[in-house]
Amino acid sequence: MFDVGLTTFMILATSLVMLMTPGLAFFYGGLGNKKHILSIMMQSFVSLGLTTILWFFFGYSLCFSGNMTEGTDFFGIIGNLDKAMFNGITPKSVFSPTKNFPEYIFIAYQMMFAIITPALITGAFINRISFKAYFWFLIFWQIFVYYPFVHMVWGGGLLAMWGVLDFAGGIVVHATAGFAALASVYFVGARKERKHVPNNIPLVAVGTALLWFGWYGFNAGSEMAVNDITVAAFLNTDIAASFAAITWLVIEWNTGKKKPTFIGLMTGAVAGLATITPAAGYVTIQSAALIGIIAGGGCYLAVKYKENKDWDDALDVWGVHGMGGVFGTVCLGLFATTTINPNGVDGLFYGGSIVFLLKQIAAILLAVVYSFSFTLILLKGINWLIPVKASAREEKEGLDISYHGEIARDAS
Repeated sequence: MFDVGLTTFMILATSLVMLMTPGLAFFYGGLGNKKHILSIMMQSFVSLGLTTILWFFFGYSLCFSGNMTEGTDFFGIIGNLDKAMFNGITPKSVFSPTKNFPEYIFIAYQMMFAIITPALITGAFINRISFKAYFWFLIFWQIFVYYPFVHMVWGGGLLAMWGVLDFAGGIVVHATAGFAALASVYFVGARKERKHVPNNIPLVAVGTALLWFGWYGFNAGSEMAVNDITVAAFLNTDIAASFAAITWLVIEWNTGKKKPTFIGLMTGAVAGLATITPAAGYVTIQSAALIGIIAGGGCYLAVKYKENKDWDDALDVWGVHGMGGVFGTVCLGLFATTTINPNGVDGLFYGGSIVFLLKQIAAILLAVVYSFSFTLILLKGINWLIPVKASAREEKEGLDISYHGEIARDAS
């Protein structure tokens, strides 16, 4: 018999994480150029369908079948195909003896993470990548980047055995996506029309609200239980986002244009959400506040560095998600405490060994180097068969019309 309360909680958490992908589509769609609104939103929504199909056939199995301890995976890097097409799993299958809810719900919950991770990347190359190329990119990037890191960190693979921690995806989600975004910018180059204002700031606000709301399921749900750690992760998520949003706002208010912008406030909140993700269930609420300040200041500086280097990461995916994942993973090595999570490790500032911090740094370096390098190789490979970058004519006309034959709003 399933634990009814826990089962209900996990269904709710899964639903919240699913809501984040439409939220991301609204967030990116509002920030983009009015000629490309549908194309960037399409890139998020198509992941809902395509990633689900991949997850059904082999994605879930490659992530969560086999483990390094028993030697039933591939050298601790990727799982096996024992659960391909959910083989052997029924609605009555229990996830684990200590997590008494259906494995079906775990399948769905983790699938929502798989859906949003590659969608995060799309904000970097908005306005200038062909939909056909993105379609193939979405498939192969998941197989060769996302699935291995899920297995290594959460599926009993190499990094898990090494003692690396990542509560909800600082390494697995944000660092891999953020540095893949940077590689894609390097490959496709700059937009022809770089100077544009967000076409719909209220739409960005709706997207931010949905992301923030969904992030409670993203972080609190990652405990896969209802206990004090769940509560800590839930509140730490809000605290870090709030501190980061105000930190970004204050910095922006006193530098540059010397005006507090709505876009800056919302971007700071997302930076805080990304940065607290790996540490949410391992740190105190006081540490979460400090991590929020680090996120607001650190990610703001990363975005400014990007601008100084003239990288056309259109929607700051690298600066917010990539560097947010890096900052959060390092902060976990500093601020984690077993008083919050007995299953964790004490960080350096809580009496722990520097070895744990070094492991976190090594893991994040592996993630960013591999994701960046493989993304470049993948895009070059796709480009041999399909032009990755939209033509100058398509970009000028607008990808909405060029690729989808639709427009976001009728101007008549």
